[in-house]
Amino acid sequence: MAQCQRAGGNRPLILVTNDDGIASPGLRAAVHAVRDLGEVWVVAPREQQSAMGRSYTQTDGVLIREPYADGETPINAFSLRTSPANVALYAMAEVLPRLPDLAISGINYGENVGSGITGSGTVGAALEAAGWGVPSIAISLEAEPHHYFSHSDEVDFTVAGLFLRRFARAMLRHPLPPGVDLLKIDVPSDATPETPWRLTRVSRQRYLQPTLNRSPDGSRNGPLGYEVKFDVATLEPDSDVAAMRLDRVVSVTPLTIDLSAYCDELRTHPLFEDV
Repeated sequence: MAQCQRAGGNRPLILVTNDDGIASPGLRAAVHAVRDLGEVWVVAPREQQSAMGRSYTQTDGVLIREPYADGETPINAFSLRTSPANVALYAMAEVLPRLPDLAISGINYGENVGSGITGSGTVGAALEAAGWGVPSIAISLEAEPHHYFSHSDEVDFTVAGLFLRRFARAMLRHPLPPGVDLLKIDVPSDATPETPWRLTRVSRQRYLQPTLNRSPDGSRNGPLGYEVKFDVATLEPDSDVAAMRLDRVVSVTPLTIDLSAYCDELRTHPLFEDV
């Protein structure tokens, strides 16, 4: 299959990272999906780092070169004991020979949709790469909550890998639209290669609701759990939650690192006139 080329005939440089750790089958699925689109480097957390957002946790700074291959093809791979965003920072600042042409974070165990996406380590790593001016993808596969922190072989990443490949190839050929810094892709668990995809926006609803583990005496027993719970009646029809959870299509959400909420109407809002 033809490989993408960059100016001067150089192969594109592709960073693959995640928040589930260097041993995650989802990470291997991402590498396999894009292995022939360019020169693939893996830089990932050494252990599970889900739900770390774009935090910069402390690290010993020790980069471990990992034995990594896709089939018989060796892959440059490193791990670091820190958060996904910090891993991406190290990749840009120290590990890679130059800034990559594309950064991929995933494929994550569990969807990242709704108002809580900034808590996602998968999204956090992609945001960090985008902050360096690198076009980025954060891709997640819908899964049951008990798989969120696992490396279970019960989760099949094949179809998610096909969608990742399609969007990665397109992003290597075309620049992102103005104002877009990364794409967040969420694949339903029952998706097939023929499943449609839809441009969406982030729902304002909370998607994962906390659950309390209680002892018989009513005291809290262990950490918080999570369950999927949202209000269908008020759910935005153009949202990532509606697309993936209700309509069972692949949700593709363009994101920006500019978190500003601004419009001309704000100039005359009573809040600011009263200051």
